[in-house]
Amino acid sequence: MSENVVHLHKPTDLSTPDTAPTVLTVVPDAPPARPVPLWVRSGRAIKTGVTHESTRATVRAVARHSLYTFNGGRIVARRTWDGRTGARYERMIRAAEAAGNLEAAEEWEERLQRFRAARHHRRMDLLHSPVEAAKGVAVGAGMSIGVLVALGVVMAINTGRVGDVITPLSATIDFIALLIRIVQIVWGPALTIGPFLALLALWSVGRKQQAAPNWALPANVRNGEGEPITPSIVVKALRDLGVPALRNAIKEMGDAGASMLGPITIAGCGVEVDVTLPSGVSTNEVQNKRRKLAENLTRHEHEVFITIPQAARTVRLWIADSGALDEPIGPSPLVTDETMTADYTKGKAPWGQDLRGDTAALSLYQRHLLITGLSNQGKTVALRSLALWLSLDKSVQFLMGDLKGVGDWAMFDGLATTLIQGPTDEHVIQVTEMVEGAVDEMNRRIQAPPGTTFPPLIVLVDEAQVAFMCPAKDEDKRPYGGSKANSRYFMAVRKIHNQGRAVNVLMWQGTQDPTNENLPKLVREGAHTRASLALGTESQARMALGDKAVDGGAAPNLLRPGLDRGTLVVASDGITIPAGQSSITVRTHYIDDDAAKAITDRAKALRDGVTTLHAIERGEEHDPLADIAAVVGDAPRVRTKDVLARLATRNADAYGGWSFIDLKRVLDDAGAEPYKSDGVMVVARDRVARALANRDNDGSASAE
Repeated sequence: MSENVVHLHKPTDLSTPDTAPTVLTVVPDAPPARPVPLWVRSGRAIKTGVTHESTRATVRAVARHSLYTFNGGRIVARRTWDGRTGARYERMIRAAEAAGNLEAAEEWEERLQRFRAARHHRRMDLLHSPVEAAKGVAVGAGMSIGVLVALGVVMAINTGRVGDVITPLSATIDFIALLIRIVQIVWGPALTIGPFLALLALWSVGRKQQAAPNWALPANVRNGEGEPITPSIVVKALRDLGVPALRNAIKEMGDAGASMLGPITIAGCGVEVDVTLPSGVSTNEVQNKRRKLAENLTRHEHEVFITIPQAARTVRLWIADSGALDEPIGPSPLVTDETMTADYTKGKAPWGQDLRGDTAALSLYQRHLLITGLSNQGKTVALRSLALWLSLDKSVQFLMGDLKGVGDWAMFDGLATTLIQGPTDEHVIQVTEMVEGAVDEMNRRIQAPPGTTFPPLIVLVDEAQVAFMCPAKDEDKRPYGGSKANSRYFMAVRKIHNQGRAVNVLMWQGTQDPTNENLPKLVREGAHTRASLALGTESQARMALGDKAVDGGAAPNLLRPGLDRGTLVVASDGITIPAGQSSITVRTHYIDDDAAKAITDRAKALRDGVTTLHAIERGEEHDPLADIAAVVGDAPRVRTKDVLARLATRNADAYGGWSFIDLKRVLDDAGAEPYKSDGVMVVARDRVARALANRDNDGSASAE
């Protein structure tokens, strides 16, 4: 058996640099090595040489300058053709017709007719010009000779020599001979150098227009560093988008494709332009090509935003300056202005900046709020910054549940009435009871006399998906999580969404990437202000913001996780959104924990002092249905008003705040609904007794 052979070699992959480490390969029972033919070694050397950076740079330079000259000739030829014919006017006519501007088409047609008439007049003049030119030359030559002879006569009289009569004429002849001699000397070199000068001129035209493929251009041009957005660049980007109808329409328009564009205006750290699409091209065809459009504009995908304004068949492009979106936007006014206060009713929270660089401020007045996004994208900071601003209005009350429990909301201790922090099922139970307590407060406010004003009550739950996905159930087998009609957290949130706004009881929720399981449809659609950070899919974006916002161009799923941390897409009537758009992109201010604590300290100084509860206080165990049966007694029926009064007397802590709604809820759930008798609502003893007996029997059966 032959010995193993050890080979030392380098990888032959073209993408491997020349400095790649040597690879050791052991080949068992390798046959004797054959000599490699010379042509194989030569081909390998050529293959390796082509991959060398200097070789590639040389190839690109040769191709670039050759194409500059060739395409420069095409540009000059086209300009010449346009100047000699009516092609330019015809392109303008087609462009105006494609844009539906018939008045402009008629105007260009009139200009074309005037151009053709002037050209015909010039051509007719050329038919008579040889004869006229010959007459002009003869007359001019005769007059010139006469003048020279007259000058010679004057010289002869002055000098007394008859030969001076022809002196001016002979001097003129000698000068003409000198000019002919100069032309004879220069003509040869001019014929030799002339073509090179012409090629140089063509190269200059091509270089100025960057008339070469992108791969052959210099690195700084190819990467688009500092390249301004011009109409021609936008038109070329649209032409090369891969939409046949759009490409053909622009091709028919020629250079006049810029007529599709509105004014290119500076908008913050970028520019904005409206594009009126030709007939046959829909706006979603451009929206779906966002990445390719951005690359055609020498931008990254996240640096180009496409929205749909009110004008029909129009898309609005916002194109950022290269790298501008990676720069921070600066501190929040909450941090820099220590005298700032808030006004829940009339004020707006300074949340950040929009893409135009303008301040993005959000009104929180009577608006339920939902903020969602992938984990670790800045959701809590964005939600907390709104609460920090609102805390500077001393009339606002907070009930807070942080189901992450890592201290992100700890600075509200001593500011919020209730602050529950933790991720366990027990914390979910506490948060659910907190929200249900807010429902009771909402019902109390609803039953207050008309015209009564109430302080704002913000019920805030961060990481709300933990509550929706909680598997725990209460003693009546009702789940705390889920999205069914008996889900306690879900139903409490729904009740606040339905009626809380009218009495200033508002629900704010922050949740991770939305799905139907961790953010039910009815809950997310109940929020007036919906905002989303980076998400994974378009379906999640639709859950977060709604179909209308996404169809209008909102695309949080195209934000870059990690890199666009703190950037939100917002759909709300509480923030100024450009006309015709359904959403706005906001880069929020970052407020760290220390700065947040300083703001809450200022907010606490505005108040008399708040004792924060960290758990829901539960009174003695009581059975509402049994207590109702006890206060009804032996009477066949009792007015609901009297039942409530007797319950409050029996257990003031448990029933002192009860309203008719609370009483009806317990009786309805038990199947002993109150009814009208003689025009008043009453509770029937038999119904309550039967419901109580049925419940006890069900409990005994389940125990067995």
